[in-house]
Amino acid sequence: MMMDSDLVSSSPAFGSPAHPLRKNKSNHLTARTSILPILLPPSTLRPVAFRTFTRKHNLTISSSALQTLATFVGRNCGSGWREEGLAERVLDEVAKSWKKAGGGVIIEEGKGASLKTILQTIEGNMSGGRVIIGKAATPDDVSLRVLNQYRDRAHLDIQLSPCAATTLEDREQGDPDLPAHPRSWIKVVDAFDIPRLTYNADKKYFEAAKSKPSLFPQPCHKTALFRDRYNVIYQRLLRNESFQVTLGSSSVALLSRPSSSFAANQCYKLTPIANLLGRSGTSHLLLGMLSVSPTGDLSLTDLTGSIALELSHARMIPEDGAWFAPGMIVLIDGIYEEEETMKGSTLGGNSGIGGAIGGRFVGVSICGPPCERRDLSLGTNNRQNAAEVSSSGGFGWVDFLGVGSERAQGHRMRQIQAKCLRDLHGGKDGSRRTKIAIMGEVNLDHVKTLDALKRLFGLYSDLSLGERPTVFILIGNFVQKVMINGGGQAGGIEYKEYFDSLAMILSEFPSLLQRSTFIFVPGDNDPWSSAFSAGAAATIPRQAVPELFTSRVKRAFATANAESDRSQTSEPMGEAIWTTNPSHITLFGPVHDIAIVRDDISGRLRRNAISIGQDMDNFTAIDDATGNQKDIASPGSLTEARTPRIGAESYSVSSAVHMSRKLVKTILDQGTMSPFPLSLRPILWDYASSLQLYPLPSSFILADPEAAPFCMTYEGCHVMNPGRLIPEGDLSSVRWVEYDVFRNRGRVRETHY
Repeated sequence: MMMDSDLVSSSPAFGSPAHPLRKNKSNHLTARTSILPILLPPSTLRPVAFRTFTRKHNLTISSSALQTLATFVGRNCGSGWREEGLAERVLDEVAKSWKKAGGGVIIEEGKGASLKTILQTIEGNMSGGRVIIGKAATPDDVSLRVLNQYRDRAHLDIQLSPCAATTLEDREQGDPDLPAHPRSWIKVVDAFDIPRLTYNADKKYFEAAKSKPSLFPQPCHKTALFRDRYNVIYQRLLRNESFQVTLGSSSVALLSRPSSSFAANQCYKLTPIANLLGRSGTSHLLLGMLSVSPTGDLSLTDLTGSIALELSHARMIPEDGAWFAPGMIVLIDGIYEEEETMKGSTLGGNSGIGGAIGGRFVGVSICGPPCERRDLSLGTNNRQNAAEVSSSGGFGWVDFLGVGSERAQGHRMRQIQAKCLRDLHGGKDGSRRTKIAIMGEVNLDHVKTLDALKRLFGLYSDLSLGERPTVFILIGNFVQKVMINGGGQAGGIEYKEYFDSLAMILSEFPSLLQRSTFIFVPGDNDPWSSAFSAGAAATIPRQAVPELFTSRVKRAFATANAESDRSQTSEPMGEAIWTTNPSHITLFGPVHDIAIVRDDISGRLRRNAISIGQDMDNFTAIDDATGNQKDIASPGSLTEARTPRIGAESYSVSSAVHMSRKLVKTILDQGTMSPFPLSLRPILWDYASSLQLYPLPSSFILADPEAAPFCMTYEGCHVMNPGRLIPEGDLSSVRWVEYDVFRNRGRVRETHY
């Protein structure tokens, strides 16, 4: 006999029970699709993983991660993983969560994000082998969970600032409460806080250094310093279109000559030095580091060996366009001549891989490795939509500065930037302030420096709030001569008195202290490194000026902020930041990267250059008077296909401008702030990654008092040198650089007092 609840309706149109079924626990258990786990080999899942991760999301998966995913798919998707497309949907969700969590381009546990955490989140939101979209955790949930788990670990994962972390939480609530002023998004990154990254030549990716940094590292770290520099330039060179197998007809030969085997429409091929053995009389293109052997001969060294160089007939490319000194990595095209013994060497014959090989390499052409634009390095140049991932490769997922990677945070930070500028456009609180005032060689012991600073600060204080700089950067040396070395206590007292005098000048302009950020970058003559270097080149990176000397300046800011009325403004309080040399200033995370270094680079290059060459390529010079740009290209450059050529007769430049272009090209092509041997410029081995200029910053403050002030753009990087605050021979003038962040343009300014 049937129960009432088992009776069905007589209406065929509905086919439903006459009485609704009871919604009890047993009904739900019956309705849920059961999954029978299977054992899925990783090799079977590999084609689906390649199609999903590599082709669709531009990611690479390691063997261990593939094993983990195969186990997960077999357990949660069962036998329908292929026919029903369950595995592809799960892997697609894993890829999206991995990228949103700040993971790197290689999916591997502990390499940017936690694969285990992502899989646990997805597994909790699966039913019948499918991810329920409505229940799945948002990417920001996963990002915050991973961030909290790895906040104290030095990984390549996204490292959000407090403001950015608050943004994600507020966005989940649907009512974002973002800092309304751009100065709230300024962050100064010290050299010792920059992630220590090394390039893994096998995995073709940057990795976080596993060893703990030390001022007294193992001797092998010294070798690793130059090996990492070579690997970064080598991979950058292979990404250049002239070194790729598929090359368009528009390619222009860089090192071409009538007898060269490198035709205009052929790609260049690099030859390891060890492979020259037995190939006497043949032409080759070498990439290596210039060095001086113990016998005084010039040689070229790469990871396989070294060989003596003969450059007496070499042609510099471009002519007089860059310096070449020991310690730099260069490209040399020439002919190998084999001899029984190497000239000037006690090594007989061919010593083999890892040593100096016999014979010599006669250079015909020599040039620096071509530079790479920032967008190419990050893989963001081909994106139609900033939220999309480019298929051109690059290192957009790498967090080079600890403020978030370009692909993880760039799009979001640009939205925040646009919102800040749009909401506060023309506001009464001066939110349109986008300029930075940069002052170099601020010698506080100079008799005219305080008067010059007073004139400069007074000039900006008289302007309206919207026209004032949001940041003032004061760069040392703050004393002309080393005072701490051998001076004892008296030297320290005098040094502190100079900053006390600066505090008195700053106190006269409370409106600037209340609404601006002051950043102080030390030089070689400032404590404490000068106490050990005795005026010679000190080790870099170097610490900031100790707090012992800065208390009075900080007190001036505290007093000015206490007297200000902030009820009608959203702008943060003014502050003084004492940073390292070198350092980075970021604005809106990875969107704006301003690198700063104080060094006498031009003088060191002139003293140690082995040869000098002419003509620049790929420059955008800025006319300080008109603000107009003019592109300058040299014939025969790797980048000539992208830059219109202007003949040498169409322009004439002064010697100072020409030397500035040589300086900029030399440093940016080398990809480091110090392309010198350790005997010329000592470097803390474990912190050498803080000196690299790869990828290129948005702008670069190259504070060199021995070079003339300039502002110019090379490969998209705007380079500025403020020179000396008080020009030599003109004690009635003050000179500085005014930089517009959002236009990425600077200009040299000068006024008399």
